[in-house]
Amino acid sequence: MQKLLAAALLSGAAFGAHAADDFPSRTLSLVVPNPPGGLVDTSARIVAEPLAAALGKPVVVENKDGGSGNIAYQYVARAKPDGYTLLVSYSAYHVGNPNLTAKLPWAPKDFVPVGLVTVSSNVIAVHPSIKAADITEFVAEVKNSPGRFNYASQGVGSLSHLGTEVFKQQTGAAMFHVPYRGSGAAIQDVLAGNVQVFITTPPSVMGHVQSGKLKALAVTSPKRHPMLPDVPTTAEAGLPEYQLESWVALFAPAGTPQPVIDKLAASVDAALKQPATVQRAQAAGIEARFEGPEALNQRVATELAYWQRTVAAAGITAD
Repeated sequence: MQKLLAAALLSGAAFGAHAADDFPSRTLSLVVPNPPGGLVDTSARIVAEPLAAALGKPVVVENKDGGSGNIAYQYVARAKPDGYTLLVSYSAYHVGNPNLTAKLPWAPKDFVPVGLVTVSSNVIAVHPSIKAADITEFVAEVKNSPGRFNYASQGVGSLSHLGTEVFKQQTGAAMFHVPYRGSGAAIQDVLAGNVQVFITTPPSVMGHVQSGKLKALAVTSPKRHPMLPDVPTTAEAGLPEYQLESWVALFAPAGTPQPVIDKLAASVDAALKQPATVQRAQAAGIEARFEGPEALNQRVATELAYWQRTVAAAGITAD
């Protein structure tokens, strides 16, 4: 019996090593849970080309948006665990959705981490009709006009949804949630003044802020954003406890052989270190930053616990 078990283990190890030797032999797919444009799609397209060069095979981006990310997550969770179908995961979906919805068609355990790809602060952007010049004045304006203010999000469970609810909780500024299917539709309504507030990542609104079509009250990071140097941080604006970071990472279906994960992780690391990749990310207003599988796994565990506490305290639901 022991000999049979040892043989099986050796056979499995040999299979995994062989899979890594042959991998990849065909095109890889990066499945994006959001529509084109915005942080997640931009991050996928930034890493796809240098990753293809590192692996020696084509890498294509597939947008499977809808269902607050759940369509893409379920699709990848059920994909063959061979390394050819990877999830481009958005932080709010990965650690937020499990705390918002009791019956998800997927679970965090359905995926194994490959590596972090990008990190981004967020911008508190408002329509220019808002008189407030800073966060303090904005909170006062909202409180003095009950029922007037609506805020946009990229959908239920997105970081713009969860993050704005935390902002409301910390400041007492009551605003009504208007979810959209991605950042593009949300921005159009904010630009039109139909919705007054949008807390989102810089790539979504940076051009409109720079042109004056939107007003940026603060960035939600410890440091000012290099593309928005005149916009204060939330700490500088008088709200030091409010910080909000978005990340995008690659995950594979659970059961993907470890040698394949290792090869993918090393290739993503190499892709993100390319000067052209770093520059392209900076031009989009985001940071290319690699974290390996172990560090990413710890990040997910920590943030799942954080959002569990936060969602419960704020009474946020997937409504």
